[in-house]
Amino acid sequence: MQHVAPSPSPSSSRARTPALKAGLIGLAATQLALGLILAFAPGAFYDALANFGARDDHLLRDNATYYLASAPVLLIAAVRPSWRAPVLALVGLQYGLHAINHLADMGRSEPAWVGPFDLLTLAAGAALIAFLLRAALRDEEAGR
Repeated sequence: MQHVAPSPSPSSSRARTPALKAGLIGLAATQLALGLILAFAPGAFYDALANFGARDDHLLRDNATYYLASAPVLLIAAVRPSWRAPVLALVGLQYGLHAINHLADMGRSEPAWVGPFDLLTLAAGAALIAFLLRAALRDEEAGR
């Protein structure tokens, strides 16, 4: 006998949508803030969270471009359901790869607590994005 998973009820999908929109907007705001800090205060960002070797303001501003580009796309995804899963998959993949990079360099940070802190926050961000992606995929399957 084959087991068929129950479809999500329309009411659970409706309840999930406002939280998903709020998550996308919150993530967009975070990306925008990070991008602006990296673009306009790369030295302050470096001193606080990115001292893993020689400072390179150009490279820090290059990183800002990703965050600044993802912020408006996440906002669009908040109002366009068909954008949600692909956008969250891309942003989640970037967070996951970024976390792996920080895992590899965790012991090179100055001060020493920054490496584990960065890894923890990036991994938590990747987990949150995975949770949002799962909700987006469920809504997509439910036809919302």
